[in-house]
Amino acid sequence: MRLNSRCPVCFQWWALLVVIVSGYSGEPAAFAQGLEHVKANYTKYEYRIPARDGKRLFTAVYVPKDSSKTYPLLLTRTPYSCKPYGVDQYRGDLGPSPLFGKAGYIFVYQDVRGRWMSEGEFVNMRPHRKTKTTPLEIDESTDTYDTIDWLIKNVPGNNGKVGLTGISYPGFYTAAGMIDAHPALVACSPQAPIMDWFIGDDWHHNGALQLPHAFNFMATFGRPRPEPTRKFEFKFDHETPDGYDFFLRMGPLPNADALYYKGDVAYWNEVMQHGNYDDFWKSRNLRPHLDQIRPAVMTVGGWFDAENLFGALETYKRIEASSSKSTNLLVMGPWVHGGWSRGDGDTLGHVSFNSKTAEFYREHIEFPFFEFHLKGAGKSTHPEAWVFETGTNVWRQYDAWPPKNVAPRSFYLRESGRLSTEAPREPDAAAAFDEYPSDPSKPVPFLDKITIGMVPEYMTADQRHAARRPDVLVYQTEILEQDTTFVGPLEVELHVSTTGTDSDWVVKLIDVYPNDYPDPANNPTQVKMGGYQQLVRGDIFRGKFRKSFEKPEPFVPNQPDRVKFTIPDICHTFRPGHRIMVQVQSSWFPLFDRNPQTFVDIYTAKSTDFKLTQQRVFHTATTPSRVTVMVQQPLAPETVKSDK
Repeated sequence: MRLNSRCPVCFQWWALLVVIVSGYSGEPAAFAQGLEHVKANYTKYEYRIPARDGKRLFTAVYVPKDSSKTYPLLLTRTPYSCKPYGVDQYRGDLGPSPLFGKAGYIFVYQDVRGRWMSEGEFVNMRPHRKTKTTPLEIDESTDTYDTIDWLIKNVPGNNGKVGLTGISYPGFYTAAGMIDAHPALVACSPQAPIMDWFIGDDWHHNGALQLPHAFNFMATFGRPRPEPTRKFEFKFDHETPDGYDFFLRMGPLPNADALYYKGDVAYWNEVMQHGNYDDFWKSRNLRPHLDQIRPAVMTVGGWFDAENLFGALETYKRIEASSSKSTNLLVMGPWVHGGWSRGDGDTLGHVSFNSKTAEFYREHIEFPFFEFHLKGAGKSTHPEAWVFETGTNVWRQYDAWPPKNVAPRSFYLRESGRLSTEAPREPDAAAAFDEYPSDPSKPVPFLDKITIGMVPEYMTADQRHAARRPDVLVYQTEILEQDTTFVGPLEVELHVSTTGTDSDWVVKLIDVYPNDYPDPANNPTQVKMGGYQQLVRGDIFRGKFRKSFEKPEPFVPNQPDRVKFTIPDICHTFRPGHRIMVQVQSSWFPLFDRNPQTFVDIYTAKSTDFKLTQQRVFHTATTPSRVTVMVQQPLAPETVKSDK
């Protein structure tokens, strides 16, 4: 299996889901060089590279047999194993794509400290030490530095240049490794990197826990590894394919350990002790340390990455703001987590992108980037940002992200389910709101199908099942007459009240297809695309953090309050004949854990804390609720038909 993609390596149920959804089956045979090619052209070596504190990091190195020239080193550091172990056991493919194996690189794969065959203690998302008081203080930056220094001095045939790349957790190690970089490290590509595990990556979005993702991942990855080992694989049996039922029956979060982990997953219990944005999470926020980055950087992400979309965008933005002298590129395509590294990238779920976007990326973006910086081959012709525009399904090239030719436009939630660019003029009135119930015992499902985990296709899934529920508010424009392109982040401002003392607020931006939209030519599931409500972007905000992630505050029952938050960037065109829709709800289950809707520490909540509430969303002149977007070309008056 590919070692730079988190989920297929970590647990069996997810690998099966990826096979079902995308046709991926572990080793990407359709794109691999193949075992015979690797053995014929490379010799494998294994080393235990000493770090500055004396711990040894297990490293596999594949060196080209052709010694007539020198080669750059391409390094991936991973917690998911650099196996197969043994100098006679070879990987079936090398590098990010087959292009690299055929072009000739020295490929290096390393088990990070404390994982698999490497010595030392493993620390999840090990905090970076900005100031080191002794030579023996380590972090992922120093381990990367020490590894590169040893490789340059001890692996024959290298040209003195090193590239660093990885997806997901290895993306984090790439980002951490380019801080205070070794002089030989000249090109880095953090892909779907983790940046902040409380605000927007993986486990939490704005303080709300991504329940199946966190639970299923930690059920296997989180098991203890007391000493270096070649075998470290655990399976977890949910004993049902129905994640909605499994997690609802599990009950409050303390039951995860009481019923299933039974004290064997230390990191889960550690997370459960930090329900607010305290120093535990802040120390694992890598963004402040991405300062004065010297290597050339190409950050890669997927618009439909359910895990680390936030991390990719934030990595690019932080380097852009703090490292003016470095090459800093962004690539965003219509992909799920790691989808650019495998498959064609032409579809996701029922949505088609009408081209092989992943293949284009591998051939025309990723490979030329490393060839230029590590070998001096070709020309540096990349734009600042390669961005795939969904809806129109075309690649765009920008000299900045977000692009400069944009203007903000607010879409207001109005009476009678209208979504309008006209702000409400109604005076404050008791009836100037929409209301819905929120019942933690019957939360809104995030997907209209049975699944045990966080399947990637939910990011473009049909939302008609949610729109028909009484606990979901729906607002939409009239039929659009012109292309309307949104780029950049979405700013949400809701004026709300609840009969409880805490609540979650979920906002979803949706593209409503025309009723005569054609069905797919190959349509084994008989999906009907006419009227399809495609999720373009959605996110959640835990209401008690509306004023501070560090110091949560309760709502005053029935008293209007403001909830304001940012949803990660999009680049999407709503075509003529489509509508723009916004849905608002207070649960999204089991994608995110349930809010008891009483002001408590949710990580220690009891069953009796969960209460039914009534939610209100206001839309008056003084309490407007809206979603503000960046429109690439300001909307003309005739773009949206009259609201009347």
